[in-house]
Amino acid sequence: MVLVGFDGTTCCGSMGLSPMKCPRCNCLDDKVVDSRMAKDGAAIRRRRQCTDCGHRFTTYEEIEELEMLVAKQNNAREPFERSKVLAGLRKACQKRPVAIEVLETAAKEICSELAEEGRREIPSKHIGLKVMEKLQDIDSVAYVRFASVYRQFQAVGEFIEEIEHLEKRPQRTPLQPDLFESKSP
Repeated sequence: MVLVGFDGTTCCGSMGLSPMKCPRCNCLDDKVVDSRMAKDGAAIRRRRQCTDCGHRFTTYEEIEELEMLVAKQNNAREPFERSKVLAGLRKACQKRPVAIEVLETAAKEICSELAEEGRREIPSKHIGLKVMEKLQDIDSVAYVRFASVYRQFQAVGEFIEEIEHLEKRPQRTPLQPDLFESKSP
């Protein structure tokens, strides 16, 4: 990476920054000739010019997201995948009158909430609880379906207890905003 001063001079080695290698001649000295926002503000596009051969090339600077890992109950670790959260929501809502857009929004919200926590490893139980929270607000039948698998119901009484608990809970619609910001333990 090269820093460009107000007078057009370049600085590569200070502050621990590394210069970009020219793809043509492998020279480690270049200057930035243009910088623009890219990918709707998620990146910076820089046009660079090698000071040795004059070749121009483009680099992109993006925020590096920390890869989240899921800590499974059997102590295995695997990369977190939003698609698995969405698949779980879809399976629970199968043959229910729930629009895919609602499920995609719920999956996005779950992923955002998990990312905001800033943990590199997320217990699978924590993800399951987040999915159950969203399903309670989306569709009660889908919630009970997911809860029965997630909590491994073994008897009809467990279904009844969960349904009774659900009936005591105040009803909300997915479009109803929270009055107070809820914090997960």
